[in-house]
Amino acid sequence: MADPILVLAPDGRDAEVIRLVLDEVGLATRVCADLRMLCHGLAGDVTAVILSESALASGMDELVACLEAQPPWSDLPILVLTARGQRSSAARGRWALFQRLGNVTLLDRPLHAETLQSAAQSAARTRLRQYRTRTHLAHIEQANDQLERRVEERTRALQSEMQERRKAEEALHQAQKMEAVGQLTGGIAHDFNNLLQVMLGNLHMVQGKLSGDDTLQRHVAMAIAAGDRAAALTRHLLAFARRQPLAPRNLDLNALVTAMTGLLQRSVGESIRVEPVLAAGLWRTWADANQVESALLNLAINARDAMPNGGLLRVETGNAVLDETFSEREADVLPGQYVMIRVTDTGFGMPPDVLERAFEPFFTTKPIGQGTGLGLSQLYGFARQSGGHAVIQSEPGRGTAVSLYLPRYDGAAGGGEPAAIPQPAPPAHRRNHETILVVEDEALVLMLWTEALESQGYHVLQAAEPEAAITILESDTPIDLLVTDVGLPGMTGRDLASLARRLRPDLKVLFVTGYAHYAALEPESLQLGTRMLSKPVGVDSLQSTVRTMLDGTAP
Repeated sequence: MADPILVLAPDGRDAEVIRLVLDEVGLATRVCADLRMLCHGLAGDVTAVILSESALASGMDELVACLEAQPPWSDLPILVLTARGQRSSAARGRWALFQRLGNVTLLDRPLHAETLQSAAQSAARTRLRQYRTRTHLAHIEQANDQLERRVEERTRALQSEMQERRKAEEALHQAQKMEAVGQLTGGIAHDFNNLLQVMLGNLHMVQGKLSGDDTLQRHVAMAIAAGDRAAALTRHLLAFARRQPLAPRNLDLNALVTAMTGLLQRSVGESIRVEPVLAAGLWRTWADANQVESALLNLAINARDAMPNGGLLRVETGNAVLDETFSEREADVLPGQYVMIRVTDTGFGMPPDVLERAFEPFFTTKPIGQGTGLGLSQLYGFARQSGGHAVIQSEPGRGTAVSLYLPRYDGAAGGGEPAAIPQPAPPAHRRNHETILVVEDEALVLMLWTEALESQGYHVLQAAEPEAAITILESDTPIDLLVTDVGLPGMTGRDLASLARRLRPDLKVLFVTGYAHYAALEPESLQLGTRMLSKPVGVDSLQSTVRTMLDGTAP
């Protein structure tokens, strides 16, 4: 049965006439006794509404509210019979009132049957199109439901991948942050080393000239001790910034751990048991043994502080293959073969906010004066500078594990052991026929080195920038030794040395570096007749190294 047209025409026989007229063209109707019955009928499917203007005299707001509750696809046609005896123009003057009903059409009296039938049929066609829209929307909704189910299934399938990607993004963000902090830290440490160079150098020279005044000697010694501690801090910062000089070699971590077990046990005390777990068939690695030992000792001390009531400290070695997944998650870690050394404790553990910042320099949870916050940052910098990686896993109440991954050594077994480096000999005597060219852009450092070398009887030529040094090198002035800072404005000390060697092939070169980020030298890159000292350089160390190199005994 077709959906009815609701009729509300309470005047005379209007409702009955409308029903008979529409029945002739096959349109079903339902006569409503009042506005409330009409609103009740709107709850079902309805083709249209025909009502007389007099029916709107009261309850207009109630009808409007019912119509506004229609679903989005519905715009129910409303046919309004104007009041009998009203002129068409008067009824249309009330159009603004009728518009509140929505899709409204005015039928002026007197009304012919054909006009009513035509208007009702037009309303029925309009409603039919709305029903088709409803059906189309239902199909769309059904398709959307199916799509949503597929999306949910796909979402569940992608959850793991998304989590891994999120971890990779977080790791990349962390790596970028650490890199930015490293650049800032390295630059500060470099500049600070120049200041320490001037302070400590002058203090050493003053100390050498003091005699008989114990009080002044004591004050100078205290100042030098404080300066040495500051220099140690800058070395830690440079380690984090990956700008420290390393001396890597073919290394057996099992042998290193075995040799250090006694020291580690003494460092943590009797209440903590040190348990080495050494892997069989362990690969060899290429790393700086002193830095690995320092890292192990720092980790052991951290573990001791996290286990005040005793516990277990496990030092574990193993072979590790880091795949693409690990590389993407940890950011900037090359996939490949690594040798792992892991230190695990049964201490307090770290909450997530502390774990996230554990590798940052100067971050520490220890009370003031009990830690610098540089131990783990130094470990992180050493690992990355060595071509490896460091990872911390921790959970409050369940302890901490710090894993250090170092690259596998792919050379011949037993190769790569460093030759013994003879210690600089003290100055045997002074010479005044030897000429030294000193290149340093820091005026106070240049003044200090010049005075320290001239006090030994050398003829010293000064250059505050590479251009001035090149002019001297291109001249006929005899030069026995070039002493140059590594980080120079516009040119690195290494570039200057290369140019100097082309002009004077047998020239000996002493590099002094504060580890500027663009010019750090690795010890293995130094050529014959070349040495490197790290700022701050003691005056006696500078003097003895210069004398050794001029005597031809430097490696």
